[in-house]
Amino acid sequence: MTKFVGTGVALITPFNKDLSVDFDALTKLVEYNISNSIEYLVISGTTGESVTITKEEKVSITNHIVKVNDGRLPLVLGIGGNNTKEVIDEINTTDLSNIDAILSVSPYYSKPTQEGMYAHFEAISKVSPVPIILYNVPGRTSKNMLPETVIRLANDFDNIIAVKEAGNNVGQYLELLRDKPKGFHIISGDDDLALTVTLAGGSGVISVIGQALPKEFSDMIRLGIEKNAKDSYEIHFTIMEIINLIFSENNPAGIKAALSALNISKPHVRLPLVEATVNLKNALDIELKQLG
Repeated sequence: MTKFVGTGVALITPFNKDLSVDFDALTKLVEYNISNSIEYLVISGTTGESVTITKEEKVSITNHIVKVNDGRLPLVLGIGGNNTKEVIDEINTTDLSNIDAILSVSPYYSKPTQEGMYAHFEAISKVSPVPIILYNVPGRTSKNMLPETVIRLANDFDNIIAVKEAGNNVGQYLELLRDKPKGFHIISGDDDLALTVTLAGGSGVISVIGQALPKEFSDMIRLGIEKNAKDSYEIHFTIMEIINLIFSENNPAGIKAALSALNISKPHVRLPLVEATVNLKNALDIELKQLG
């Protein structure tokens, strides 16, 4: 599973002004990332506004990315939720022939116990025909999946190959890196901590800002994998302010504003999200121009 070492990007879903899916912009975004050496693409994650796209749109978006990608990069598809049966049904009814792994978020809103989280992913593991990347994002789910639960799942199920950890907690990352079985990937879901985690032994990142700065971010992570702290942190310091800015209001409004400034897609988001403020758009434009 070395295909998931390096930089994956959590692709946005570009929208037209009428909030229909902008497939031309999606093509442009995928090509931009492939040509700038991203390692893999993640479809229909949080940044893709997965909670406000329809099932039909998700299929169309996935099929479009598969077609544009044309086998060039590994693809990860978000399939998760807080209804275990619905997640299993989606896995069973989705064409995964061109998908290299699924990204499955820890159950949200229901606030299950650690045993409930384990049982949820146990059930998913038993039906998934492709590898599974766990996704822990307690800021959105309201419940942290503890390292011992992740490690237990990693040890018990061969097709659970990684965790995207997005708790923004360095101590939790280090505990996962210390206790993980050989070959299990600890993938950063926090752009600001991605380099630190990679230098400590992580497998890289599933990034938001990476899709706007694919060359810079993927170069930084590769240097981190090589344990070249000096050169990797030089890149980190040049993009640190942009990372802070894109998350200052909400995700994906911030990254969509950045991609709009780069003329890749429009800044439109679906309610209940709203577009980035004028102040944020202006600040991002200035930072991107300074970066060149």
